[in-house]
Amino acid sequence: MSNHKDLQKLSASGLLISLGIIYGDIGTSPLYVFKAIIGTNRISETLVLGGVSLIFWTLTLQTTLKYVVITLRADNKGEGGVFSLFSLVRRRAKWLIIPAIIGWCALLADGIITPPITISAAIEGLSSRYHNLPTFYIVVGIITFLFFIQQYGSSIVGRAFGPIMFLWFTMMGVLGISYIVQMPSILKGLNPYYAYQLLSSDYNAFVILGAVFLCTTGAEALYSDLGHCGRPNIRATWLYVKPCLLLNYFGQAVWLLQRNGRNDIDLNVFNPFYQIMPSWFLIFGIGIATVAAVIACQAVISSSFTLIAEAVRLNLWPKVKIVYPSDQKGQLYVPSINWILFAGCLGVMWLFKKSEAMEAAYGLSITVAMMMTTILISNFLKRKKVPTYIIVMFFVMYIVIEGAFLLGNLHKFIDGGWFTLSIGVVLFIVMWTWYSARKIKNRFVKFIEIDDYFNIIKEMSEDHTVPKYASQLVYMTSANFNSEIESKIIYSILQKKPKRADVYWLVHVDVVDEPYKRDYEVDFLVPGKLIRIDFKLGFRVEQQINLLFRKVVEDLVKNGEVDITSRYESLNKHKIVGDFRFVVIEKVLSRSHNLSLYERFIMFIYVQLKKVSLSEERNFGLDLSFVTVEKVPLMLTSPDSVEIHRVDVSS
Repeated sequence: MSNHKDLQKLSASGLLISLGIIYGDIGTSPLYVFKAIIGTNRISETLVLGGVSLIFWTLTLQTTLKYVVITLRADNKGEGGVFSLFSLVRRRAKWLIIPAIIGWCALLADGIITPPITISAAIEGLSSRYHNLPTFYIVVGIITFLFFIQQYGSSIVGRAFGPIMFLWFTMMGVLGISYIVQMPSILKGLNPYYAYQLLSSDYNAFVILGAVFLCTTGAEALYSDLGHCGRPNIRATWLYVKPCLLLNYFGQAVWLLQRNGRNDIDLNVFNPFYQIMPSWFLIFGIGIATVAAVIACQAVISSSFTLIAEAVRLNLWPKVKIVYPSDQKGQLYVPSINWILFAGCLGVMWLFKKSEAMEAAYGLSITVAMMMTTILISNFLKRKKVPTYIIVMFFVMYIVIEGAFLLGNLHKFIDGGWFTLSIGVVLFIVMWTWYSARKIKNRFVKFIEIDDYFNIIKEMSEDHTVPKYASQLVYMTSANFNSEIESKIIYSILQKKPKRADVYWLVHVDVVDEPYKRDYEVDFLVPGKLIRIDFKLGFRVEQQINLLFRKVVEDLVKNGEVDITSRYESLNKHKIVGDFRFVVIEKVLSRSHNLSLYERFIMFIYVQLKKVSLSEERNFGLDLSFVTVEKVPLMLTSPDSVEIHRVDVSS
């Protein structure tokens, strides 16, 4: 935790980590943005000056003002990202779960197209020198290698990222300056008039907006990686990154204006990004660009793992295996998502082949994610008691800007945007199903007053006519209040093969809004017989209940609050610890005819998802050799409400 605290301060290592982790996506966009803006149009002063003006104002209003200045304030104990933000505002309104889920799905879908487009745009620079080079296979090879090494953790390569990205941004800035000095008048592109002139005079204005939007696609990452880098470090590095990006864009604009009036240049072969490099430097430039592209992809993959882990802990995604390949904080690996992303990237490569075709599909889902952030941030500002007129101005301004970008990106739907959107829709269905099914199931869980059973549990624990089931019997409970318990747990203890134990434990896990909280409370319901432990764990904490429970029991034993020595005489005199047994009760929906058609559909998908997800006991990190799983039906109708008539046999 100490290094986490340190990152909230400005430091040289924090600045390097920020450069290495955060700016991959936004930092590699000069590879393809101007190429996409010009497309097959004739190069003209209106188009080039308007394009560079739009880039400048997009980076200023969208990235700098919305994300760096405003959104970074919404830190949840130092953490950022869509779920950290949702955790801060979810008490304001229940419906906010919807923008949070949509934003999450859009970000994850975006993770499937970022690696192919970034690496393709970098490698295709070789085409201007080696015309028949099969760049497709090189890109597939790099992507395969990248996904293969995820299982070993990225901390080894991670350390080198910062200096390489510093070199990358410096290179872009220097190359840009070398062209700006040839035509200093290009700086008039800072005037928003040229952006307005282009949008008002070109019938393709919305298509151009869709291309311009690509310059800010990595802005969400600035906020998502807040926990890794800290606000001061992100803001300080952006002061260096933004000028380097702009210098490069303006340099590319000069190169294009020097070819004013031409429409015979294939920008996919003669990419302005590579054309502003001296010919002797080109091969080094492509090498640095490729490494920067790989770093960008690594950042996207890592953030996808974090997104999934948070969703699992907030009970919004099926339980999946999460591996921690190194001791570094925040380092995790989710095998299922790694291979799904890999398959998705190969699908993108197979469908689109070249970066120019991917530009058409890129950006649509990320616009949706940004609009969802706008909704959540407006609610956050309301919570912070910011004056209403400021919130309204913020909301209207960004909904208009992002709405325009969304319209600009909509034409991409046919060109390939359908691909990322369909992935986003599938993710949304999975997430919404998991969330809704839990709510449906909870409707049928019956809770009863636990104190009604104190005496009978105490008596049964001392009843030697009942065979002992375990010395220490532990039940996982979903009851939020200490005074309640699921009727199914009492049924399991007293009726479904009566289970005698020396001590009964109830363990409840509550996922809280703070990211790294690790607290617990102990309630001795029946001293020495029935003990309840409530774990309050942050949404970024690994739920290893086996280890946490053992630690709590050790502390209680040390304080003399509980005795876990075996009560069997032969073992007791040697002070041998009794056995522990966990019981996990799995609630199975029995008959669904009482549910609406929509609810039945939700439960049908939920049952299918359950088959491929981790079991409760594995998800909680329980030792499987000490776990009993009991399946119990959730009754949808009580026997009292069923009418049946007895017929007299004799008659």
